Amino acid sequence: MTVSGSCQDAFEPLRELLAAHLADGTDLGASVAVVHDGELVVDLWGGEARPGVPWVEDTLVMVWSVSKTMAALTTLLLVDRGDLDLDAPVASYWPEFSSPDVLVRHLLAHTSGYAGWSEPLDVPALLDLERAEAALAAQQPWWPPGQGSGYHMISYGHLLDGLVRAATGVPLAEQFRTLLAEPLGADFHLGAGPDVLARVADLVPPTSSSLDVAALPEGNHLIATITNPLLSEPDFNGAAFRGAGLGGVGGLGNARSIARIQCAVSHGGAVDGVRLLSEHTLDRVLEVQADGLDQVLAVPLTWGTGYALPSPGAAPAVPEGRVCWWTGWGGSIVVNDLDRRTTFAYAMNRMEDHMTSSARTDAYVRTAFACLP
Repeated sequence: MTVSGSCQDAFEPLRELLAAHLADGTDLGASVAVVHDGELVVDLWGGEARPGVPWVEDTLVMVWSVSKTMAALTTLLLVDRGDLDLDAPVASYWPEFSSPDVLVRHLLAHTSGYAGWSEPLDVPALLDLERAEAALAAQQPWWPPGQGSGYHMISYGHLLDGLVRAATGVPLAEQFRTLLAEPLGADFHLGAGPDVLARVADLVPPTSSSLDVAALPEGNHLIATITNPLLSEPDFNGAAFRGAGLGGVGGLGNARSIARIQCAVSHGGAVDGVRLLSEHTLDRVLEVQADGLDQVLAVPLTWGTGYALPSPGAAPAVPEGRVCWWTGWGGSIVVNDLDRRTTFAYAMNRMEDHMTSSARTDAYVRTAFACLP
């Protein structure tokens, strides 16, 4: 199976791994990228976007919860600019938000208690951002804010959009585009028109799941989160879902564009000499907000502000150190290593039984970091 693109000689094992996965069907279409010390040292892609259509240089794919890193980074930029305060109540910006105890950092760290919707929601209502955000604002938290994490699987983007829209008068997706994607020349989108949608690969959902509902701990919120609303393949491969600008799950990009944007975190807050985040804000990213069994995913997670921190029980391949990361349902991932000034990204269309970790994604992460000089 042909792998296109380029990589430095030291990263040939990563090219070989992608080629092997494409050849044996582990991957259908995929891209991998590494930015190291300010340079794009790996930019590889191959396979099929859909049957008979090749995955090419500008192919995009919906990366599920890797989208959250874009929503979080946009919000952190607004913190850095003084538009938001991590320690301020959300209601001080968003008056309709009913809980006075939820702070901005609680939204970013999945500790707000707003892991999902209390009232029944269908897919059209989910895609109506202002309607779905109003429903969140009106409800009460599912647990005391700040007391442990419960993964905000889909609501994350709605919560940050409601906050950003209320604080600045501009939707999150537009702030992302003007503050990050356009200045960095990155082909990543939160919501897109027909010209972009024409380049999006179709997702192939996993054929099995290891989820054991009976084994979930008492009080777990996973079922309430994933069934309201329950998403199907026609939903998430449809133009309405891809175009809605869901900051929690709907981002469209490839490994190159993910790494281009996220390397602002691994490179001290600056890209190509342009400062985006201060050192103080980066320190807050790495500040532990929750550490323990997540009340939705039921795995041990350590959350910083906007990103997970190294969590061997949830992602054994993510390296230790000053590292932040997150992953998407099915396998996409981004890892930012601040000490080694490295960002690794992987985006694909054949989804696996993967919530926080899987053998395929782990192999890419381990190989990429083993190749570093």
